[in-house]
Amino acid sequence: MVGVLLLVPPGGAVRGVGSRPDGLDAVETGSVAELRALQAERLRWAVGYAYGNVAHYRDAFDGAGVRPEDVREPGDLVRLPFTTKADLRANHPFGMFAVPRSRLVRVHASSGTTGTPTVVGYTRGDLEMWGDVMARSIRAAGGRAGDLVHNAYGYGLFTGGLGAHYGAEKLGCTVVPASGGMTQRQVRLIADLRPDIIMATPSYTLALVDEMERQGIDPRSTSLRAGIFGAEPWTGAMRAEVERRLDLHAVDIYGLSEVIGPGVAVECVETKDGLHVWEDHFYPEIIDPLTGEALPDGEEGELVLTSLTKEAMPVIRYRTGDLTRLLPGTARPMRRIERITGRTDDMIILRGVNLFPTQIEELILPLPELSPHFQCVLGRTGSLDSLTVRVERRAAATAEGAAQAGTLLKRRVKDTIGVSVGVDVVAPGAVERSAGKVRRVVDDRPGR
Repeated sequence: MVGVLLLVPPGGAVRGVGSRPDGLDAVETGSVAELRALQAERLRWAVGYAYGNVAHYRDAFDGAGVRPEDVREPGDLVRLPFTTKADLRANHPFGMFAVPRSRLVRVHASSGTTGTPTVVGYTRGDLEMWGDVMARSIRAAGGRAGDLVHNAYGYGLFTGGLGAHYGAEKLGCTVVPASGGMTQRQVRLIADLRPDIIMATPSYTLALVDEMERQGIDPRSTSLRAGIFGAEPWTGAMRAEVERRLDLHAVDIYGLSEVIGPGVAVECVETKDGLHVWEDHFYPEIIDPLTGEALPDGEEGELVLTSLTKEAMPVIRYRTGDLTRLLPGTARPMRRIERITGRTDDMIILRGVNLFPTQIEELILPLPELSPHFQCVLGRTGSLDSLTVRVERRAAATAEGAAQAGTLLKRRVKDTIGVSVGVDVVAPGAVERSAGKVRRVVDDRPGR
C-alpha cells in the first residue's frame, strides 16, 4: 500500500447524521439536497481511500487515466472503471482489502456455488455501520424495539444470518437465531415463541408454511405480522402468495456480500413500492449490461454500487449482475430500486429468446392448482436446447386439474414470453427444497 489515507469516513461518528426521537436517522427525513451533499463528501473520501490503500484500484485508475481528485461528485463516477467479481477472484483472498489483515474482526465469503469464492472482510467500524443500516432496514420494514425476530437466514460464511442478527439486536429486538433447516423444529418455535417478525428467503418461508399445514397449524393464525425476505429474486405474485397464506406484511430487502451483506436497500412497510437504497452509504447507478453505458433513472439495466463508508474492503463501481431500475424516493428521500427482476448470469437464452425464472413464477402463481415450488430444467433435444418447467401441484388439487393447469401454463409461456417450453407437473414435495437460496435453474444439458 502507498500512504494510508484517512481511515474514518466523513459525515458523523456512525457514518450517518444522528438519530431522532422517533427512531429514524435524520438522513431518512432530510432533504434530497442534504443527501447529495453528504454523498459528494463521502464519495471524494471513498475514491481517494481506495486509490491510496488498494493496489488494484490504484492500477485501474491509473490505467484509465483518472486521479482521485478528478472525482468530485457522483456524476464523475462514469470516468472510473468497473469492479467485477473476476477482479475480486483475481485478488483472492485479501488483495482487495484496504487495511492489514490484523485489523479485520470478521471474514465472510460469497454463497456462490461455482468458481473461487469471493472473500469479504470487516473492520469494527464496518460492523458498526452494517448493524446501523440493518437496524434501519428492519425498522423501515415494520420492526420495533422489543419485537421478537425469528431469523431463518443461514448463519456462517453467508452474510444473511449474522447481518440480520446484529441489526435486529441493534434495533433492540429479541432474536431467535433459528438459521436454516430443521423445518419441523422451526415451525414449533414459531408456534411456541410467537415471534412478531420472520426473516428468511421467500422460498424457504413457503416451505415453512407447507410444514405448518402438514402439522395442522393454520399459517394465518400465527403471531407473525411482518416478514423481511431477500437473498433471491421474487415477484409481486410471490409477495401476494406469502401475504395471503401467512396474513402478514411481506417486505423485500436487498444486499450482497461484496458490498456489505443485507441492508443495502429495503422496502418501507408503509408503501411497499420498491426498495429504498441507503444512499448515504451505497451509491447506486444503472448501466447497460452489454455496453457498460450509464443509463438515466427509470431505465432498466444492471445495478452498479459504490461504497461510500466502508473501511476494510471498499468497492468502486461494483457490477452486481442484478437487473432493476432506479426510481425517485417516496417514503424516504433515497432513490428506490424496483424489485430485482433477475440476474445477468441467471438469464436463460432459449432459441434466441431471453427469459428469467421470475417470469415463469409470475405465470405459475395465478394458477390455483400449481404451487410456487418450481424449477426451470434445461435439456437438449437433438441440436436444440429445451426448457421444461418442473412444478408441483398443490396438495388440494386433483391430478386432472393440475394437468389442465400445466397445459394452460405451457400456453401462457408461449403467449407471454414467446417461446415453447415443456411443463412437468409433479407431486407435492417432489421439487427440492432449500433452507437458503433456492435453485431455480437446473442445467441438465449434456457436457454441462
